[in-house]
Amino acid sequence: MSRVLVTGGAGFIGSNLAEALLDRGDDVRVLDNFSTGSRANLVALGRDVEVVEGDLRSYERVHTAVRGVEVVFHQGALGSVPRSVQDPLTPTAVNVEGTLNVLLAARDEGIRRIVFASSSSVYGNVGRMPLSEDQAPNPISPYGVAKLAAERFCVSFHHVYGLETVALRYFNVFGPRQDPSSQYAAVIPRFIRTIDGGGTITIDGDGEQSKDFTYVENVVRANLLAADAAAAVGRVLNVAMGGTESVNALAETIGRLLDKEVVHVHGPERPGDVRLSCADVTAARDVIGFEPTVGLEEGLRLTIESLLEEAT
Repeated sequence: MSRVLVTGGAGFIGSNLAEALLDRGDDVRVLDNFSTGSRANLVALGRDVEVVEGDLRSYERVHTAVRGVEVVFHQGALGSVPRSVQDPLTPTAVNVEGTLNVLLAARDEGIRRIVFASSSSVYGNVGRMPLSEDQAPNPISPYGVAKLAAERFCVSFHHVYGLETVALRYFNVFGPRQDPSSQYAAVIPRFIRTIDGGGTITIDGDGEQSKDFTYVENVVRANLLAADAAAAVGRVLNVAMGGTESVNALAETIGRLLDKEVVHVHGPERPGDVRLSCADVTAARDVIGFEPTVGLEEGLRLTIESLLEEAT
């Protein structure tokens, strides 16, 4: 049993990760300011979790949360490309300064390892697919730029201070506890809620943009593996399904699983959105033994079940 910290542990991915850590017997502490995370996500775990309430931008609160743990799973962030386009300043402060505070506190407290949640948005619109870690990043959104900066801080802290860091580039994660009602809700929970309710979904652009949609259980397992794999130290690794699906096809699949007609309109393209995203997960397979075990359709079915259960 280990004592671990999950920053952003009341959020979508963080709470799923906290649940897996509890299941394996770890002593879990969560740091969250509940700006986007939910206390209900922690209640849903059904077990005691130590909560440190605070903002990543406060070194004092971060240091308090880090003290006495062995591994930090740094999931805390202010996500969403559209949010970063509307307000580049706040997400950048949280995602860069906040990560730097986590790294400094971990260095000062002698923490064994940090596993950092990065993003496929660091790649931007590049020509060659699938995307591999040896390709030069070219982020086109403020969010992607901030995640890349945080990533590089992780690598630099490993080289300069000897801190064990691993950065995982997540690709379009979806699953239970993802909020469909948020202004910046991801496409899958938004589509599920709207199609199930008989409403009209809005598809950005022509809908032929394709993403590597990745079920959250796969991401959680990658974190657990990355926390212990010796070869992962100092590395940046893709975490994804290694496939691709257009937004149009995704909507039709959700409609079929719900047994509902899909009524849609097309809206403008989103500024900063990446047109095509498909990951090469060879490095994660080789370095940490990662294999995605839950496919897109199975993940969609599980997500639908969870969202509909929450709505009743």
